Amino acid sequence: MNTTNNIDSNIIVIGAGIGGLALALALHKVGVPCRVIESAPEIKPLGVGINLLPHAIAALDRLGVVQDLERRAVPTREVCFYTRHGQLVNKELRGRFAGYPLPQLSIHRADLHQVLLDAVRARLGADAVELGRRCTGVSQDTQSVSVHVQDADKNPLPAIRGSVAVACDGVHSVVRKQMHPVEAVPRYEGTTQYRGTTYWKPFLSGASMVYLGTQKTGKLVLYPVRNNVDPQGRQLLNWVVEIERPDEMLLRDWNRPASVEAFIDNFKNCRFDWLDIPAVMRAAESIYEYPMVDQDPLPFWSQGRVTLLGDAAHPMMPRGSNGAAQAIIDALTLADLLVTRDDPVSTLKVYEARRLEATGKVVLANREISPDAILRVVEERTGDKPFDKIEDVLSEQEFELWQARYRAVAGFDKTHVQAAAAEPR
Repeated sequence: MNTTNNIDSNIIVIGAGIGGLALALALHKVGVPCRVIESAPEIKPLGVGINLLPHAIAALDRLGVVQDLERRAVPTREVCFYTRHGQLVNKELRGRFAGYPLPQLSIHRADLHQVLLDAVRARLGADAVELGRRCTGVSQDTQSVSVHVQDADKNPLPAIRGSVAVACDGVHSVVRKQMHPVEAVPRYEGTTQYRGTTYWKPFLSGASMVYLGTQKTGKLVLYPVRNNVDPQGRQLLNWVVEIERPDEMLLRDWNRPASVEAFIDNFKNCRFDWLDIPAVMRAAESIYEYPMVDQDPLPFWSQGRVTLLGDAAHPMMPRGSNGAAQAIIDALTLADLLVTRDDPVSTLKVYEARRLEATGKVVLANREISPDAILRVVEERTGDKPFDKIEDVLSEQEFELWQARYRAVAGFDKTHVQAAAAEPR
């Protein structure tokens, strides 16, 4: 892509989250200069766990960071589906254990972010990410785009000019709001999510991901994100609870603290021979709550020389392990287009055409056919009672068809991943 004269950088990346850092690495890989600005005055470890599915790993492999991630992560061996009574519905192997060419990794979000940040600084320069630069809006003409910024104290700074601006500024995106000023309010599903991490001894295979129960009575997602965190060989377990809270619409804030007492009664009988779930929950140092919200797919992402990426483009419910994956795939798609085309306006429209519909399907799929939603089927058919034999409730074929449908929509069916893994590095 040709660089316009008298601009600060070819591509301005707004936001140094997972999507923004992935874009910076993807642009560097194809030789397109960029400048990354971030509103936070310092980078702090945030969040809890994230499960990187094979299609995300295939994208990260193209960015050359998978080996660094594997050193920090736990390779997911299997996903197990249990009723709230502790009865196993089914389980499936994942990643290399399922014959994929790449692993599925469970990792602390802070570790993923740090690996990407370290790679950006190593490849683009120690000062590649400019902190304390909050975007307040964008403007453009036929030759360039200007990103208007403030410092950490909200003092205006000189605008940054570039040929393209990519908003990777998350669910509260300033650029998205400017592009779509009359957008509908976020859609609340009626459930609240509670998240925590706990130091605990390995359970099941030591690399198992567990879905247990449904939102109606309390759903749990549980998996290890760090191995051997102390001399006792314990792991760091990431756990997420979802419970119906139809009258409780919270603001989208990942760091709102909560108490275990808000949901522990829903799991008081969940003491099984493979894990004492109430004990794990009570042992967490911190717990946070978040509303299960998303937004309907937008009619467009790109406007002239400006486009959206990641959560700014397609905020989805944190379910199915797909938010970060889709942001990383956005980044690679956009970088590949920018290096092969000269007209930025038409390039951004091609990017939008390739990614808007695909990510919109994932947003909608997370509402209805996420992997764990099969547990709702079991609950309805049994009247939420223990079953004698799972074969009388749900066949192996029906379970596999349900999971295959989600894999295909999300893009991590084996055919897609094998093709992505075969792409040049």
